[in-house]
Amino acid sequence: MTAVSSAAAARPGRATPSAAFDVAVPAIELLHVSRRFISPTGKVIPALRDFSMTVGQGEFCAVVGPTGCGKSTTLSLITGLARPSAGTVLIQGVPVSGIEPRIGFVFQSDAVFPWRSVLDNVAAGPLFRGMPKAEALASAGDWVRRVGLVGFESHYPHQLSGGMRKRVALAQTFINEPDILLMDEPFSALDVQTRVLMQDELLRLWSGNRAAVVFVTHDIDEAISLADRIFVLTRGPATVKAVYEIDIPRPRIASSVRYTPRFIELSRQIWDDLKDEVAI
Repeated sequence: MTAVSSAAAARPGRATPSAAFDVAVPAIELLHVSRRFISPTGKVIPALRDFSMTVGQGEFCAVVGPTGCGKSTTLSLITGLARPSAGTVLIQGVPVSGIEPRIGFVFQSDAVFPWRSVLDNVAAGPLFRGMPKAEALASAGDWVRRVGLVGFESHYPHQLSGGMRKRVALAQTFINEPDILLMDEPFSALDVQTRVLMQDELLRLWSGNRAAVVFVTHDIDEAISLADRIFVLTRGPATVKAVYEIDIPRPRIASSVRYTPRFIELSRQIWDDLKDEVAI
């Protein structure tokens, strides 16, 4: 499938997502959004311009683009941590007006508490939200099991490998049952083998949650392995250059799907779009 233009991507119906997604009330909508910053010297620095993106309920979308093009800014607008200079950001049809509690966020760096054990790290979110301690710890124990860390409940982050810490971060996020999951290059610091294993782990956890996902990455192969659609951004100030529907059937195994002819074809097409922006 060829990419669709950024103009076509502005509203529901611009591409053909799976019938499983409710495009009538998208989970996320950014409509003609611009975001500008003021430098310490007073200079106006544009990060996004006329940026439109829609993510359906339960849809997994990836965002790729050149370094510094505004990918992380996009996530900040969705969370409510930043406000658009122009345009509209909607969560499930409602304009974002503050920090959105239905969103889970997995960062590039490990957002774990170094002074807490694995179990206490995973239980932190439910406790903060007011869940009784016994219930929070029981739920945390279940999620520790789900991410394959049984036997490490009492370990501290410095005693874990990078992949194990990332499993803790995933459990910390999924235990709160987010409607929307934002991920900012979460596996970029991992070695290649661990990264592929974590992609499979993410797909497994997501299949039981079906949150709407926006996954920011520099890795085209990672984006294809995970996503239903991929948004390719221009160099900054970013707008949507193209949108690709990833028509590779689910369930997927990241470690093997990348060797299929369709995967290779998509990788080549997306790189052709992206390399011009990187060269600029």
